[in-house]
Amino acid sequence: MLEYFKTILSKVSFDKRLFEKELRKAIKALIPDEVTELKEWCYAKFGNRYEPILVTCFSE
Repeated sequence: MLEYFKTILSKVSFDKRLFEKELRKAIKALIPDEVTELKEWCYAKFGNRYEPILVTCFSE
């Protein structure tokens, strides 16, 4: 599932609201270890573009 969500997030990264929606969905669906891995991947790939969204979603 983690790879699936990475693919989805990459594909919707053009749209801020869609990215946030899919990220929230991914965080709910994944187990804690996968969420940690997803967080690292998101910050590496989208950190400079969507940092406020990442901070909000991963802190909830």
